[in-house]
Amino acid sequence: MKMKKLTRKLLCLTLCAVLALCALASCGKKDSGGLTPVTLNEVAHSIFYAPQYVAIENGYFEEEGIDLTLVNGAGADKVMTALISGDADIGFMGSEASIYVYAQGSEDYGVNFAQLTQRAGNFLVAREAVSDFSWEDLKGRTVLGGRAGGMPQMVFEYILKKNGIDPKTDLNIDQSIDFGLTAAAFMEGDADYTVEFEPFATSLELEGAGTVVASLGVESGYVPYTAYCAKQSYFEEHPDIIQGFTNAIQKGLEYVNSHTAEEIAAVIHPQFEETEESTIAVIVDRYLAQDTWKEDLIFSEESFDLLQDILMEAGELEEKVPYDQLVITDYAEQAAE
Repeated sequence: MKMKKLTRKLLCLTLCAVLALCALASCGKKDSGGLTPVTLNEVAHSIFYAPQYVAIENGYFEEEGIDLTLVNGAGADKVMTALISGDADIGFMGSEASIYVYAQGSEDYGVNFAQLTQRAGNFLVAREAVSDFSWEDLKGRTVLGGRAGGMPQMVFEYILKKNGIDPKTDLNIDQSIDFGLTAAAFMEGDADYTVEFEPFATSLELEGAGTVVASLGVESGYVPYTAYCAKQSYFEEHPDIIQGFTNAIQKGLEYVNSHTAEEIAAVIHPQFEETEESTIAVIVDRYLAQDTWKEDLIFSEESFDLLQDILMEAGELEEKVPYDQLVITDYAEQAAE
């Protein structure tokens, strides 16, 4: 009799332990509202990515069952490091980072599943107002540029070469300033030009510290500038999360493509509280005018090939990598239906 009671007691304790473990595992997967936590690490916090912030502020991620945590990685290299290490579930950055990782032979490499922007989002800012700006004006000048191997710098060099300017000999490109700090360095230093994302480009204008003289997005043409990426293992384990995430971004994209700059600014203002709503509207309008955002999130092979051409021309890639290994379009295609 004592043995039976002991057995029942042990069974009861075992069941309680199992239930407790299940409850803990469940807590790791769902929050109190039944949403699945997802960490998104973005390359920069910029109005350039307005559709993403519309999706956040309009609750599109919650509609898809996702509790999103947004982290600013401050650079594609740092975003990819967070993704590979498991500190982020999804990375948002230039797709060159995924190409570098694949080319290095990584087994659980990142795969791109949604392209958001189709033009560069940065601008060339001059210290003084320049009438009838020409790229020839950069010869012999100092420009604050970006990290070697990063999309901002490579697109800048791509434009220079298109205009017959040698990035190495015709001007001085200062690449010593950390990503996101160039605007402050420009205000404090003596460089002639700086390449800036928004809201920094417009902020320099408002401070009277510079003037936007050219759009790299217009000058470079259509370029697959930023895309969402996840590790192969994450696709295998969470295909439903990837689809829900893509659906939410597609909703944000559709909102941006069907509303005015003022309406978009009103929605995303909580993401940029330090910037006046009217200024955000000006910036959004600037991006809308240059056809920054795609109609859908499908990352085409043609766009991927163009990206690799830019990498090879910049000397950052020796041999092209296969499109079908680094891009999957199924989720974007379903979201666009």
